[in-house]
Amino acid sequence: IDMINAQKSDLFVFTGDLVNNKAEEIKPWIGHFSQIKAKYGQFSILGNHDYGDYVKWENDLIKRGNLQQLKKYHAELGFRLLLDEHVELEKDGQKIVLAGIENWGLGFGERGDLQKALQGTTAEEFKVLLSHDPSHWEAQVKNNPSKIHLTLAGHTHGMQFGIEAFGIKWSPVKLRYKHWAGIKEENGRILNVNRGFGFIGFSGRVGIWPEITVIELKKG
Repeated sequence: IDMINAQKSDLFVFTGDLVNNKAEEIKPWIGHFSQIKAKYGQFSILGNHDYGDYVKWENDLIKRGNLQQLKKYHAELGFRLLLDEHVELEKDGQKIVLAGIENWGLGFGERGDLQKALQGTTAEEFKVLLSHDPSHWEAQVKNNPSKIHLTLAGHTHGMQFGIEAFGIKWSPVKLRYKHWAGIKEENGRILNVNRGFGFIGFSGRVGIWPEITVIELKKG
């Protein structure tokens, strides 16, 4: 938290998977995460784990209630949760569009509605998209008629196992995801996949460090 705030960023974004299974998992951390502050706000989206799909519920009503509670926790953290929508942010007379969609991932639920999230935007506006799963960029974003200049994703964790040294970047997760970590540019559009900060399954990482990404936007 101190490291994040030390960047004095204009904007903080969180690209999903606040919990692994249940909303209550975030409760012990609310006091910590709510300390994150950025001048123009803190924004978030949902990841595949946030919907409670990987735990058995007594009924669908309880499952839906869990998701609604998680959305409330985002607000308690001070995060503006973007659900297939966008906001406009202005600094020094320059404006960007920040859009966020619900999780869209091949094999992990295609809930997000990109067209809805971009409704009302123009071709000339600089757009940043928060989309949890990098497979969405391949499927819908990189060739979208509405140019999305920068997409920020996560999801893969670099599989929490790999090699990143001496110019080598490898993880078995590459067998599933073409772009699993770092920056990729194609068709004049950029994707950045963050390696994440938590874990799923194995409570550790081997060769894949936790990551906080600091991005500076410069006018071309």
